[in-house]
Amino acid sequence: MANASIASSTPAPASADEAESWVRGELIRSLMRSARGSYFVSAALMPAMVGLNWAYVSHWELLTWLVAGLIATACRAWGAQVYAVRYAGRSSAAQQQFTERYGFVWSTSAVVWGFSVLLFFERTPQVNQFMSWLIVAGVGTFPLNGLALHPPLLKRYVNTLFITMLGAVVIRLSGIMLQHPQFQYSYLMPILPILHWFLLLRAGRHIYETARNSLELLFHNHILIKSLTQQRQAAVSAVAMKNRFLASAAHDMRQPVLALSLYADWLRNEPELVLELAPKIVRATHAVNALFDSMFDLARIDSGQVRLHVERVDVPELLHDLELQYRPVAESRGLDFRVHVCEGSFLTDPIRVRRMIGNLLANAIKYTTEGGVLLAARQTRDGLRVEVWDTGIGIAPEHLRDVFLEFYKVADHAGTSDGFGLGLAIVARLSHVLGHPVSVRSRLGSGSVFRVALHDADEAVAQARVTASGG
Repeated sequence: MANASIASSTPAPASADEAESWVRGELIRSLMRSARGSYFVSAALMPAMVGLNWAYVSHWELLTWLVAGLIATACRAWGAQVYAVRYAGRSSAAQQQFTERYGFVWSTSAVVWGFSVLLFFERTPQVNQFMSWLIVAGVGTFPLNGLALHPPLLKRYVNTLFITMLGAVVIRLSGIMLQHPQFQYSYLMPILPILHWFLLLRAGRHIYETARNSLELLFHNHILIKSLTQQRQAAVSAVAMKNRFLASAAHDMRQPVLALSLYADWLRNEPELVLELAPKIVRATHAVNALFDSMFDLARIDSGQVRLHVERVDVPELLHDLELQYRPVAESRGLDFRVHVCEGSFLTDPIRVRRMIGNLLANAIKYTTEGGVLLAARQTRDGLRVEVWDTGIGIAPEHLRDVFLEFYKVADHAGTSDGFGLGLAIVARLSHVLGHPVSVRSRLGSGSVFRVALHDADEAVAQARVTASGG
């Protein structure tokens, strides 16, 4: 028998849903790797069959059968070449398609070998017949390990071979009995091929199950290794993020705490400056509180401790509340603050969505020195959307993907010294939890626009995302 390798030549799939298709594809690939040996053996045994019966059968019959056999073998070689060129590197579905489209080449070979019985059965000496039967049995058995990896093809080949073989036996016996009515024949001989037929199908089923179990084990091992690798990478990333988080927090906290220390020393030495230093102390205290508030918000989201309350929010009312909060801040910096309102409502957690859009407005005001900020609601083909436009310093393309990371601040940007790089990180977390996707477009030196899609939030789904964040 040919030994069919079942080692995987393609990567195992990423999910269990793809496992069945992948296993079937790998079995067919293993079948095709073993095919070359089987048709070479078939081609080599044909001259042996002809030579064994050359002295007893008409030469034109033998040569006709030999030519037919070589053509059938050439068809198998052609099928293998088609597979190598068109199908070998394709999907599992393509592998299945190949066996359905080109399975006839195995059947053709089986028909030729089945009819070889007409050449020797009751026409040559018993020894020659016995040797010829062994050759036919070998042709049926040798490709078993490969064909067994695809049961439909195995059944097609084996059934065609033995049905043709038994049909040839019946034809020969019928002809002999017509010529010699007194002919006595032992029917034990046809029973042996039938038994061989049954054993081949049974052995093929066992080989298939063994190979399939091996590939399924390979798949599950791959999934396990991938899962462990991902967990390790996640753990390493978590440690790195924690270290970066603590380092950045310590760095950003140092400035206001140092300022408080300096102001305290100053007051101790010159108490009469209390009216001048008090506002500065308040600002430094607010900066520390703002950092702690942002850190606690992130921690609550990441630990899954946020409780959401989804309700219908009126868009004009939402924008009006945000305008009341941020217009004074913008005007205190000499900026124009405009609002464009459209009618509509959507389901969300009102506190969290105000925090999301509020952080975007705070960022827009912080990084804009001239011009203004626009808060706009629009009804688009995809639903409601809130946009925050500014005429600020803008963001270079290479930084756009990173601005939503914790403590990320674009180097050399004016205005970044009084921020902690947590505002957009909170926006990203809340965007994921509430299902309100955020996108950004920006041009360096011209300003930015952040867009929030106001899809209806599902409270159960959103809370599940919060819980998953904590897991």
